[in-house]
Amino acid sequence: MNDDFYKKILDNNKIWSETKLATDPDYFQKLSKGQSPPLLWIGCSDSRVPANEVIGAQPGEVFVHRNIANMVIHSDMNMLSVLDYAVNVLKVQHVIVCGHYGCGGVKAAMGNDSIGLIDNWIRHIKDVYRHNKQYLDSIINEQDRFNAFVELNVKEQVTDLAKTSIVQNAWRNGQQLCLHGWVYGLDTGIVKDLEVNYCDNEELAKVDRLKF
Repeated sequence: MNDDFYKKILDNNKIWSETKLATDPDYFQKLSKGQSPPLLWIGCSDSRVPANEVIGAQPGEVFVHRNIANMVIHSDMNMLSVLDYAVNVLKVQHVIVCGHYGCGGVKAAMGNDSIGLIDNWIRHIKDVYRHNKQYLDSIINEQDRFNAFVELNVKEQVTDLAKTSIVQNAWRNGQQLCLHGWVYGLDTGIVKDLEVNYCDNEELAKVDRLKF
């Protein structure tokens, strides 16, 4: 164990806490009373994409779920539990699926090397490639193809999010809820709005519109 690093992060916590209290002595008491964030962020587990910092949000403003390559998989009970709590209890008004250029999970899905257990997770990303194979294969430059794949993966996850019974039931009940897709640039710090937005299920194929 790296004792110096471990000690450093504990010391950093104390400094952070003291800094917040110096600004507002009741800061943590206020936070401890509950949360009502307007946003659920579904992002990648990559350590270089901190949700709160990217959008300048404070603690209590963003509910966060992260996994490899920011996936929305209909059988993932972890993601679904977070989504259900965010939508039905916290009543978030926005859900952002945020991918990032240079995503290792997406890059792995472009190749055939076995990494381990994650191979099974990456299969879902490979499905996105298969559905868009003609377009992606037409992009000659590998980096451009990689970037396009990252964007397509985000768009697919936003659409899959719109298909969930949790989101569609919220819309049926008249709840204000909009879904969005972003990609973050590691080398710029800027997010790109992919302009894939759902605020109801009208843009979904009829087969995906649930009747309750």
